[in-house]
Amino acid sequence: MSFSDLIHLDPPPVASVPVTRPSLPPLEDLLPYLQDIWSSGQLTNGGFYVNRLEEELKVYLDVPNVSLVTNCTLGILLALRALGITGEVITSPYTFVGSANAIVLAGATPVFADIDPMTLNLSPKAVAEQITERTQAILAVHCYGIPCDVEALQAIADRHSIPLIYDAAHCFGVKVGGRSILDYGTCSIISFHATKVFNTFEGGAVFSSNPQLNQAIRRLANNGIIDEEKVNDVGLNAKMSELRAAIGLAQLPYVSDEIAKRLTLVDAYLEGLSGVRGLRFIQPPPNVAHNGYMFPIIVEAEYPITRDMLYENLKKNGISARRYFYPIVTDFPPFADAPSAGLEALAVARRAAKSVLCLPLFPSLDSAVQKHIIEIVRNPLR
Repeated sequence: MSFSDLIHLDPPPVASVPVTRPSLPPLEDLLPYLQDIWSSGQLTNGGFYVNRLEEELKVYLDVPNVSLVTNCTLGILLALRALGITGEVITSPYTFVGSANAIVLAGATPVFADIDPMTLNLSPKAVAEQITERTQAILAVHCYGIPCDVEALQAIADRHSIPLIYDAAHCFGVKVGGRSILDYGTCSIISFHATKVFNTFEGGAVFSSNPQLNQAIRRLANNGIIDEEKVNDVGLNAKMSELRAAIGLAQLPYVSDEIAKRLTLVDAYLEGLSGVRGLRFIQPPPNVAHNGYMFPIIVEAEYPITRDMLYENLKKNGISARRYFYPIVTDFPPFADAPSAGLEALAVARRAAKSVLCLPLFPSLDSAVQKHIIEIVRNPLR
């Protein structure tokens, strides 16, 4: 086949049902913000809308401080830099690679500990086993917005006098016993990426009850600049722009309704798939107010087909599911040689990576389409 033949091939078919679809506010809601930005001429550097979004998020999320940043990965990097972390950081291999990337880019070294088989979050027992004199911090991930064992992890951090940082990328609006999950640990970092429950197209925020830490993060996010004549730290440009903040402000009035729609879909999945042999669900405990970010299922040996066969089966029916997280971080070349990346040490994480599948979940998912998805999963051999 010649090159000219190749360029005329039809593109591969695209799944008609995505695994997620970004939420967008009505365009007419955004236009007044855009007109105001165009009139003011201020596009960045802590403008009116950035400050306003920070204040409104403090109220909505019930947290004392919000520092908006470019994205979650840079937020984690800034937190590590602000805390002076350059040694080993214990973290999860079952997460988006950005978590580990941020550790390396901050000049620290990731040490991977295994996960809990029920929550798929970092196992406190595994963390305790990895602690050495070189450990300077713990970076835990609230996977799918399901809270980690915050009490056990905090006890470990307190015992060794090290910071406990949370990658809370998935956690917008999540609460434990009425308290925001973002209010736990030394600090938490959230994502406002397009696929998240609340988005600013791209974006994120750092939360901490420590005013000095928040001040340091703000300074580092602005290239370490103190004033026109002083730069005392090596920072980077990780500020949020006025345009992204305006998008967030236009989104915020709708987010509670969006979360409610997500939770309705979660309930429909649970009802429709309950009793299916070989399927297990990862759901929060009763004291957690969740946000319905994703609907992950664990495909176990008793299920009639493998996880990957189900993934392909759905794809053939025009439905996009996601093997999330697959592969695990330590299977990527930059991290594969880490001493903590051994096969036996991360057995639970590797098993999860081979068995978890996230089904489509977004507020505009049609109920008839969801019933079709449920039918395919319930009867994979039909």
